Amino acid sequence: MKRISIIILFFTSLSVGAQDELLEILESEEAKEAGYVSATFKSTRVINGHSVETRSNAVLEFIISHRFGTINSGYDEFYGLDISRIRLGLEYGLTDNLNIGIGRSSFDKVVDAFLKYRFLRQSGSFPFTATAFTSFARKTIEQDGLEGADRNAHTGQILIARKFNSNFSVQIAPTLIQRNLVPSNEDANLLVAIGLGARYKVSNRIAIVSEYYPQLSDKSDVFKDSFAVGVDIETGGHVFQLHFTNAIQMNERGFIGETTDDFWNGDIHYGFNITRVFDLRPNN
Repeated sequence: MKRISIIILFFTSLSVGAQDELLEILESEEAKEAGYVSATFKSTRVINGHSVETRSNAVLEFIISHRFGTINSGYDEFYGLDISRIRLGLEYGLTDNLNIGIGRSSFDKVVDAFLKYRFLRQSGSFPFTATAFTSFARKTIEQDGLEGADRNAHTGQILIARKFNSNFSVQIAPTLIQRNLVPSNEDANLLVAIGLGARYKVSNRIAIVSEYYPQLSDKSDVFKDSFAVGVDIETGGHVFQLHFTNAIQMNERGFIGETTDDFWNGDIHYGFNITRVFDLRPNN
């Protein structure tokens, strides 16, 4: 609980004198993108997975992602709050459509990096937005039998989304994950999955979001499909994403391919993402 308080105080101090910074950046993006549909999703994440959104040129995004233990762990673990995993990430807009990012997760001590390129834009004459995504993840935890390239995994996705009206958006994400080492002979080295995401805006600052990543390739019974549902809350310079999910990992290899908890059996983790953006463009 002390760590949660420190995080909240840290972000509160950052927002002094700049509560409207995020809204101003988004509004400038919308003005610049006249003729294109904007804000299909409010964040670069749906929940665990990426959305079609990219940050503008020279905009830096800092993301803290936190997942607690399962709610059904009971009072002894304070219903999951005594257990926590965290990912810290930095993402940067090389152009309005091309982003790079890095991150570090406490679970399995995973280091990840990604490249993301939005190559199609929804407009009055075109029906959807499409973004290509590729990432690399490496487990750095000390573990017997985990050596060299066995620690690595590569992910490729095409994120396709449509904003049907000012309130409702959906996304589909065909996904390939190449794992050099799999947990058992029942698991495929090339994991095939398809991500499904949706967002419904209930007010100017609040939206309901959901995400599901069923695996289409062979997997052992120990692994489950990732599911999550939550709320996006925009508050000036921050976007808070509060959600419930069966996935404790926060990289594609982990939450898509290595989730062991069953959401429908009560193995539900409370989690949140906190996003802070910094406009590094000259004269800003």
